[in-house]
Amino acid sequence: MHIGVPKEIKPQEARVGLTPAGVRELVEHGHQVTVETRAGQGAGLADSDYEAAGATIAEDAERVFETADMIVKVKEPQPEEYKRLLEGQILFTYLHLAPDAEQTRGLVDSGCVAIAYETVTADDGSLPLLAPMSEVAGRLSVQAGAHCLENVNGGAGMLLGGVPGVPGANTVVVGGGVVGSNALRMALGLGAQVTVLDNSLERLRALDALYGGRLHTLFSNTDTLERSIAEADLVIGAVLLPGAAAPKLVTEAMIASMRPGSVVVDVAIDQGGCFETSRATSHSEPTYTVDGVVHYCVTNMPGCVARTSTFALTHATLPFVLQLADSGYQQALIDNPHLRAGLNVHGGQITHRAVADNLGYEHTLAESVLGIAADA
Repeated sequence: MHIGVPKEIKPQEARVGLTPAGVRELVEHGHQVTVETRAGQGAGLADSDYEAAGATIAEDAERVFETADMIVKVKEPQPEEYKRLLEGQILFTYLHLAPDAEQTRGLVDSGCVAIAYETVTADDGSLPLLAPMSEVAGRLSVQAGAHCLENVNGGAGMLLGGVPGVPGANTVVVGGGVVGSNALRMALGLGAQVTVLDNSLERLRALDALYGGRLHTLFSNTDTLERSIAEADLVIGAVLLPGAAAPKLVTEAMIASMRPGSVVVDVAIDQGGCFETSRATSHSEPTYTVDGVVHYCVTNMPGCVARTSTFALTHATLPFVLQLADSGYQQALIDNPHLRAGLNVHGGQITHRAVADNLGYEHTLAESVLGIAADA
């Protein structure tokens, strides 16, 4: 198979779909790889590194898209990219379609086979290709929040960890999954006072066993959310419904109850955000203020640590890329139900129920388009 790796063009996005080591594995499996020139530059990976691994370097994205059987990216395709997609061409990347009607329409019209990293599953129900970037985003959320709490960035002028005699910032993490557990770990390490809310008692018990009295755990409901957020200096939104738009758990009234100069970081913004007051921002203009509360809602948070993120992502995605390339996408999706869960769009049809439900499309079973029994 011929695999293409274009340079990411989303603003301030410096990650790349494959490392040279990933390219080498594909080449050793007998596949061709074309990488757009300077695609890895932001992650410290030179064209010469990719050439040494066996890749061909293309001078522009057009060449990558027109020759590849499968496009491997990081972020969702931008309009000029999904217009280049070919009928039957495989696209393997993060998509986050539920809040993005325009991109969904572009993929449907292209006739491509779009497989989303964020809905590929594992035996335990986890999301193995979302996890590495969730780990990065969770840790970054605390750095971003601490930075926003500084006076020069509109915050209340608080040091996240405090100093002897002055308490650290009251930090509330909404959601105790991969993002939330990484966020609270970083916040605790910096000396903040941390509370985590989740609607899974099993998850709260696990976090309590790890951190004991250092971490406050609360069962998440409207009452506990209202009280916790009103007292918070920093709130990190870390909730997820796989493939679907994030639930708006934090209302505008809750935001208005916070002290001026408080900060919220919405890590769920890729899926539409979990705060009613959230709107997508970029690394160049990361924040805005509502009711005196600083909002940080950057949609590609891990893009600012491109080298770490690129290596972490390739380590997770490469086994699936190899399976798609070695077996062909149809056989790979038939053989691997977890990879099949990543199929969002196929030949103009929406094959992920949450995406279809959120955007008003008819849902077509992935098994149906692949010609296999629904219970296979």
